[in-house]
Amino acid sequence: MPESGRGAATATLDPDLFLPEPAARPVRYTIISVDDHLCEPRHTFEGRLPAALAERAPRVVVDDAGHEVWEFDGQRFSQVGMNAVAGRRPETVRLEPFRFDQMRPGCYDPAARVSDMDLNGVWAAVNFPSMITGFAGRVFSACSDHALGVATMRAWNDWFHEEWATAYPQRFIPLGITHLADPQAGAAEIRRNAARGFRTVSLPERPHLIGFPALFDTEHWDPIIRACADTDTVISVHVGSSGGYPSPPGAPALQLGATLFGQLSLAACAEWLWSGVAVRYPTLRIAMSEGGIGWVPMLLDRLDNIVDRSGYGISEWGIRPADVLARNFWFCTIDDPSTIDLRHRIGVERIMLETDYPHGDGTWPDTQSVIAAAWGHIPPRELRRMCSENAAELFRHPLPDVVLPLDDGR
Repeated sequence: MPESGRGAATATLDPDLFLPEPAARPVRYTIISVDDHLCEPRHTFEGRLPAALAERAPRVVVDDAGHEVWEFDGQRFSQVGMNAVAGRRPETVRLEPFRFDQMRPGCYDPAARVSDMDLNGVWAAVNFPSMITGFAGRVFSACSDHALGVATMRAWNDWFHEEWATAYPQRFIPLGITHLADPQAGAAEIRRNAARGFRTVSLPERPHLIGFPALFDTEHWDPIIRACADTDTVISVHVGSSGGYPSPPGAPALQLGATLFGQLSLAACAEWLWSGVAVRYPTLRIAMSEGGIGWVPMLLDRLDNIVDRSGYGISEWGIRPADVLARNFWFCTIDDPSTIDLRHRIGVERIMLETDYPHGDGTWPDTQSVIAAAWGHIPPRELRRMCSENAAELFRHPLPDVVLPLDDGR
């Protein structure tokens, strides 16, 4: 692969925490992962805020327990979004690595990340931020000082643009964050990012759950949505960006929440659909991230049911809600081995792949074999679409000269 990360500085990994370094996997499929994550390095915000605000920029500190955490606006935030456990020995895995030396460098270093993509046979990836942003800019948008929040949001985008997106332009699909509380500032940032090549913005699933106006508040959200439509910026809606499943008292929250990712995405997708943004802006493109695809056929069936049997939702729009879903929404999956045989109901052209590096659900370094096991029976033409071509078209990202699998083999 071109633009390889081979030769990047490597860290010595604790053999008590990490498995032996894996060998490169044979590449059978060209892969674009539309849901991976990065962990912001310590220096992310250094020198990127105005001088008057520099001392209040987010910074990594060591807490009383010896953990490295982010400190910002009087609060402390865990180091990563969920877990950065790629390559860790399973028996050592906890919800959060506590320090950078307990993560693979690929979590926070772009050259090392490209090396890990090469090991896994991944051509390109969308990388979501971690908890210092709240996945979708929530932390900066809720800052007690508006000017500090806007400056920090812009600084994160500048860091990503300069250290990730432009360093390996064929390998990273630029994703930005924006300001959620100030729609004019938010729209301006989307336009600024689009002008320098950003392809997508991370917006929260259900913003009313994290202190912002609901999607149905068109006066608030329309400047941001219009900016996305005007600039062909894809809206990426990541599961958990508005919080996890509300677990009952005494329930195993981690297990229950992870089990119900699909339910979270179903609810979010329904709200984005019924908000009417894709009716008001017919060219808008919305990508549901990390929620799987098992719930999509059920949602399509239900939308048809409520129109044909109950008469809801058709007269106001002049288009069937299921047709809006099929026109304006895309979905991603790790494998969904049972649902994949319903791919034609969903639309083969609407399904994309994720590896979820470096999270616990992730398939690194064995994504190639995971696809072969779950999707090996699918015709090569459809495999190319789901593994890479759909994402390349949606995010306007280049593919390699040869896209696998070829028609004469799987």
